[in-house]
Amino acid sequence: MKRAILLLLCLSLAVHSAQAQQPAVSSSPPLIKYGKWVTLAASVAMNLLAAEAHEKADAAFQVINLACVQSTSNCATLPDGRYADPALERKFQESLQHDRSARRWLIGGETALVGTAVMFIWELTRSKTREGNIPFEPQVGERNGRTTFGFRVPF
Repeated sequence: MKRAILLLLCLSLAVHSAQAQQPAVSSSPPLIKYGKWVTLAASVAMNLLAAEAHEKADAAFQVINLACVQSTSNCATLPDGRYADPALERKFQESLQHDRSARRWLIGGETALVGTAVMFIWELTRSKTREGNIPFEPQVGERNGRTTFGFRVPF
């Protein structure tokens, strides 16, 4: 969790410094222009945290599985469904806790990914303004069945 917050803070500072250095030329607002990258990074971070939580849940469950393979009496359950061995019950609850955590991280990561996709599509469909300081502009055309190529130099 701390790594994800630190990553988001670093990205926020990078976006702020990049925004201060470049003049606004495109028609996209800064929130969309830079926000899509922040949400993409957040999505990657949350999905990595989900994978880490899933690995912890698997490790906890492997302890239970190994104990059950060694002796089936280790896996005896009480009438309410809990393990009779308190250590195995703790490992089972730990596994459930990590599974819930992985699910929350995964939902957050996928939600951020959907937000990223929306911002990318929104920016791609917006009209772009052209910069006025292009030194020459290449032109490709067709004349009398032939392809022509040239460029225009404004004075």
